Amino acid sequence: QVQLVESGGGLVQAGGSLRLSCAASGRTFNTYTMGWFRQAPGKDREFVSRINWNGGRTYYADSVKGRFTISRDNAKNTVYLQMNSLKPEDTAVYYCAAGPTYPDAYWGQGTQVTVSN
Repeated sequence: QVQLVESGGGLVQAGGSLRLSCAASGRTFNTYTMGWFRQAPGKDREFVSRINWNGGRTYYADSVKGRFTISRDNAKNTVYLQMNSLKPEDTAVYYCAAGPTYPDAYWGQGTQVTVSN
């Protein structure tokens, strides 16, 4: 069992930055693929980024490529999402997720990110 708790969301102006954190419990964290998803009002949840167990492989949605960076610290059981050059269309609830090969087995409660004009 893995429990995930996100933090770091908030209100930021367009062009600003935020860093999301996801603290995980459970001894399997170091072997799991971790990821971030987001859901805007009235829209389906969408993939944002994922990172493999040792941080050697990362993947991004085209909409965030070049602006967002995912990373992990296995010693701290934490995954991060650094978000730069934020746009109003990045406004959403951001969810941390984990899984053995793809991050869809365990989910956090989400953290709100709001980007104003």
